[in-house]
Amino acid sequence: MSSETATPSKPVPESTTPPSVVPTCKVILANTIAKSLLGEVAQGLTELNFKPKLVGFLANKDPAAQVYAEYSAKTCKENGFLFEIRTISKEDVEEAILAANSDSSVHGIIVYYPIFPSTSRQDYYIQQLVSPAKDVEGLSHKYVFNMYQNIRFLDPPTNKHKSILPCTPLAVVKVLEYLQIYNTVIPYGNRLFGKTITVINRSEVVGRPLAALLANDGAHVYSVDLDGIQLFTRGTGIKNHKHEVHPKEGWELERCLALSDVVISGVPGKNYKVDPKLIRDGAVCINFSSEKNFDTAVVKEHASIYVPAIGKVTIAVLLRNLLTLSKDNATKKA
Repeated sequence: MSSETATPSKPVPESTTPPSVVPTCKVILANTIAKSLLGEVAQGLTELNFKPKLVGFLANKDPAAQVYAEYSAKTCKENGFLFEIRTISKEDVEEAILAANSDSSVHGIIVYYPIFPSTSRQDYYIQQLVSPAKDVEGLSHKYVFNMYQNIRFLDPPTNKHKSILPCTPLAVVKVLEYLQIYNTVIPYGNRLFGKTITVINRSEVVGRPLAALLANDGAHVYSVDLDGIQLFTRGTGIKNHKHEVHPKEGWELERCLALSDVVISGVPGKNYKVDPKLIRDGAVCINFSSEKNFDTAVVKEHASIYVPAIGKVTIAVLLRNLLTLSKDNATKKA
């Protein structure tokens, strides 16, 4: 037996370095989501024996419209589409659109708004001039009617040709699909059943159509704007075919946010920010405004997923609509 005496081990000093904190909020950039959509578009293009051509009409001096037009051109060319920007005067826009409608080399038309003052209804008239067969923005009355009535196809009961949806609202839907907010276990058309969503902005261009789309897919949607809060819903058990709208008298944004799984904001004002303290812990937050409606650093402390912008997804959806129209029109000619 050894005669050596065992030396007691020294206590290990406690580390003064705090454990690394794993971020709880995942920030998803629009480019990541757009890539998957553009992959689908690229596959669809291989089924055509021509390159679809998109023509954009620019009849204003709005810098935002110019940027959108330039990015449209860039994305079209990078993804195998033809693009032509036609800069025209307000006085010539009507005849220019009618000429493009009848031009067989043009497969899609986009008009950069606003053209006329918001106090007039001339922009709405211009929207209705674009042939539905070339309306990549989904603004024709036929498409708008179908969207609100929850009519998803142009050719029931065969259901081979989808009705075109407006680009920005559809882009938000595609973001939600990518984030798996849509439950694919549930049948198509009902996949937001059980979700509560707040949409801040009820403009006729994006906010109201978006609330309608989400409600038609089964969600309980609180639509928030300066004139109050409205609930878009298909009713208990989503038994109604299309959404109904109910005013929520006396409700405030705070009450809506506390209930919401998803918060979507598109307020154009530079000074507007969603109060992150009102957001339910673990909610998904999406910004579709050109301004930052969420304080990124603070919202990450509450949200589980944050999408700071969707512009690139909107352009991808635009090309998807162009591809759909090009395919449908080629089928009709065959």
